Amino acid sequence: MSDTSHLVDAIRDMLLDCGLFDTLDRSDVQTAAGYFNLNRINEGTAIFSEGDAGTFMCILVQGSVSIRKSNASGEEVEVTRLRRGRAFGEMAVLDGERRSASCVATCDCVLLSLGKDALDKMLQESPRTAAQVIRAIAVGMSRRLRMADGRLVNQP
Repeated sequence: MSDTSHLVDAIRDMLLDCGLFDTLDRSDVQTAAGYFNLNRINEGTAIFSEGDAGTFMCILVQGSVSIRKSNASGEEVEVTRLRRGRAFGEMAVLDGERRSASCVATCDCVLLSLGKDALDKMLQESPRTAAQVIRAIAVGMSRRLRMADGRLVNQP
């Protein structure tokens, strides 16, 4: 077996572990894995900045990241901290808009990344798998939005 197929198998296992793609068949996760990249990020590294072009999304395999937004006076404020299994950056990949927040590694991290170009390639080469991946991403974003709405309503 080649190094590439070992890497794709490892990425498949990471995608299965994150929970985001639980609704996909194992063969579809295997296909999708070929479009993801594995990245190691050092603590303190900016993964992307608010306002950047959204060219990729990530799934946090190991470590934690800080999601930050600039407030009215221009200071960066941590909105949330994400841990293993969470996807981030997917809004910009799906809608083509600029990044709505910044993301910084709070420790050494391992990330899976899916570029907009790789997603477009998947749509051309494996449209059924790509549609299921996009749907799983959208469902994950919808869950987070519903939770955020619930928190806003319950604030004193």
